[in-house]
Amino acid sequence: MMGLLKRFKYTIEADLHEMFDKKERKNPIAMLNQYIREAEKQTEQTGKLLTRQAQLKEQLEKELKETTEMLEKRSNQLQLAQANGEEDLILFATQEVEAYKTRQVTLATSLEKADEEFISLERKFETMKHKIKDMKVRQLQLMGKENVTRAHHKMDNVLKSNDEMDFNELSSYIDNLANNIEKDYERTQLEARLAQLEKTKALEMTEQK
Repeated sequence: MMGLLKRFKYTIEADLHEMFDKKERKNPIAMLNQYIREAEKQTEQTGKLLTRQAQLKEQLEKELKETTEMLEKRSNQLQLAQANGEEDLILFATQEVEAYKTRQVTLATSLEKADEEFISLERKFETMKHKIKDMKVRQLQLMGKENVTRAHHKMDNVLKSNDEMDFNELSSYIDNLANNIEKDYERTQLEARLAQLEKTKALEMTEQK
């Protein structure tokens, strides 16, 4: 169990920022996303191993309880056989008592060690989950930084495309367009006046006749 944890691709005690700074120039978001996926996968596997360790610990507890009960039972039977002078039963019960005592000591020692290992694994598992949370916070920070950088880049492009030279060109175009419209309007007005004069002249000639 401990050996498997040591072989994980990332180390719980590692400084994440140091690793990020080395690769951040390439593609920090993609690198971090991949790292988080791997860390979550390893954490999920560790959670399953931790669950399995808890089950094994429960089995040891069950075996210890059964052994203790059988030891008590055989001890009482030994006393009963001794009281009745049953030599063959005394021999059998004595052997049983010794066997259960040995098993009880072995199980108790194994259970104590299993408890210690389980607590150690549980603490590391919680630390792993906290590290993933820290990485996700870092992920949000980098995404925010990337978003701001892109926004500034787009705004800079817009601002650069509307520099003074372009603005002057646009102003000149608008002025020319306005002048043409005014000229067309003046021409239309003059033509209308000429047409009105022609009409008036024609009317006067008709009246003189």
